[in-house]
Amino acid sequence: MWYVSTRGIAPRIDFEGALFSGYAPDGGLYMPEELPQLGRETLREWSTLSYPSLVKELCSLFIGPELIPRDDLNDLIDRAFSRFRHREVVHLSRLRNGLNVLELWHGVTYAFKDMSLCCAAQFLQYFLQKRKRHITVVVGTSGDTGSAAIESVHGAKNVDLIVLLPKGHCTKIQELQMTTVLRENVHVFGVEGNSDELDEPIKTVFADVAFVKKHNLMSLNSINWSRVLVQIAHHFFAYFRCAPSLDTHPLPPVEVVVPTGAAGNLAAGCIAQKMGLPIHLVVAVNSNDIIHRAVQWGDFSLSKAVKPTLASAMDIQLAEAVTSQSVSDEAITQTMGRCWQENKYLLCPHSAVAVSCHYRQVDRQQPSPPRCCLAPASAAKFPEAVRAARLTLDTPAEILALEHKETRCTPMRKGDDWTRMLRDTIEDLSQQWQGRVQNLPA
Repeated sequence: MWYVSTRGIAPRIDFEGALFSGYAPDGGLYMPEELPQLGRETLREWSTLSYPSLVKELCSLFIGPELIPRDDLNDLIDRAFSRFRHREVVHLSRLRNGLNVLELWHGVTYAFKDMSLCCAAQFLQYFLQKRKRHITVVVGTSGDTGSAAIESVHGAKNVDLIVLLPKGHCTKIQELQMTTVLRENVHVFGVEGNSDELDEPIKTVFADVAFVKKHNLMSLNSINWSRVLVQIAHHFFAYFRCAPSLDTHPLPPVEVVVPTGAAGNLAAGCIAQKMGLPIHLVVAVNSNDIIHRAVQWGDFSLSKAVKPTLASAMDIQLAEAVTSQSVSDEAITQTMGRCWQENKYLLCPHSAVAVSCHYRQVDRQQPSPPRCCLAPASAAKFPEAVRAARLTLDTPAEILALEHKETRCTPMRKGDDWTRMLRDTIEDLSQQWQGRVQNLPA
């Protein structure tokens, strides 16, 4: 399996090369040169698999055995999911009025980013140990990516992680999950700006191809193919759990509602479609609705500002898709309240964006295929939104404990040269690594 840039200029590379890349040298993203096509029999065979087994089958299609032998691949994926709280890793809750909620948040940080990042980290460690290399990972986060990346690589001897978080634009819990990890290889910056603004210095640094190569830089944001790859699995899992039967011809469709920020999860769904999975994707966004406007009217224009919303991880404008809907803060809290009233089930605000789309269809009494709403995070991470919906939250003990931990975060203030600060930090980390290597016994 080879990977090519979406801009078509950079030379093709293998999975290991795509894993360790940020943007391609031509500014594009690495994607598979071709997608495997899955027939009815393969889908029927896969339909009974557990979620981890499904991830193994999908990954084996895109990672050649010459890079990671199948037994090693299975071990890496088992290790990646070993810390998840739910024995199934993901769980489908079947609720009233045909509401299916696929819970993707049973990892350490209570968010779906744990699922792909824990696997990506295992793949990284596998290759780094074989090659005796060091890398510096740079991540910009709108809320959950940073903490999941930190959990996946903290303490690793051959990985330094730099996280840029938007101060005041994450929830307090999201921020604490990042700033309370005091490991030597974790470096957190609090940026006085929103998620789109903090991406600018990262893009500038990665545009310097020589600098990226010299310092072994990579990204674990949605631009990294390994994350998209693992996220394909939960679209298959959603289909298999919600399709009425796989004995009909053609196979029955299932609608998957994807609450969308930077569109990595959506990209995974589109790839699943192109591989032959009969899903219809509904893009659910909050009032930062560039994707909705692009899908409905071809309007890619940026609004004057990113609006802070209850679904903060989706406060993104720079992103694309299928069918789409935009959901207001008022609709988010109403949906959270309705779901609790009907099911005693508490949604996070991002999950509520997806479920709001379901309720619209139910209330209109329009016939539709079975529908699965992806739930990207636990309500436990969003107490502010739960209070706004006038609901009560039973906060897990490990989240409560964050309040009492020491924090560490370097400010990036308005007026500072963020790109220079980022480059200086990367250069310092490279020098420290070189010093450690030189002091190792021969």
